[in-house]
Amino acid sequence: MHISILTFDGFNELDSLIALGILNRVKQPDWQVTIASPIARIQSMNAVLLERQVSLQEASLADAVIVGSGMKTREVVADDSIMAQLQLDPSRQLIGAQCSGALVLAKLGLLDGLPACTDLTTKPWVQQAGVEVLDQPFYASGNIATAGGCLASQYLAVWLIARLAGVEAAQSAIHYVAPVGEKDEYVARAMRHIGPFLP
Repeated sequence: MHISILTFDGFNELDSLIALGILNRVKQPDWQVTIASPIARIQSMNAVLLERQVSLQEASLADAVIVGSGMKTREVVADDSIMAQLQLDPSRQLIGAQCSGALVLAKLGLLDGLPACTDLTTKPWVQQAGVEVLDQPFYASGNIATAGGCLASQYLAVWLIARLAGVEAAQSAIHYVAPVGEKDEYVARAMRHIGPFLP
């Protein structure tokens, strides 16, 4: 099971790395979580350097993909060479978008007829792309999910785990990373957000 997090130059560390950390709580022999990027080394919005593990073409073959967020997403969607590499298909993949990642899904035509969640900065751009933006942290329809707000990345990760490895694995993953003394509260909140969108 390969889950890839698309991470572009200027990425938001919280959006990509919280999901990466939670997803890697699943300990199954075939479970693999990778960072994908169009270039070998990317720099975050706070100058953290990260090396990609797979290319965008490899990520397009993954079982699940999260499109991360960052300060250069509008440049990403304007770059035809990058967008052409994104061969995402909800008929064979689970696809999630974090914050401005919703703009990427909109430009790929994957949000046609669907509302989406995104961050407040990206909201007008997603609306200009013809997508209704919801005032909530998480929404999913079928195999496509979106999350709005950096810390909502936990909901994307938990949704993916629930879909790919089961609800018990998802609850265990969020329980592990939740603050001591608040673990049950975190699990309950995560399940409250994603539960209505599980098959």
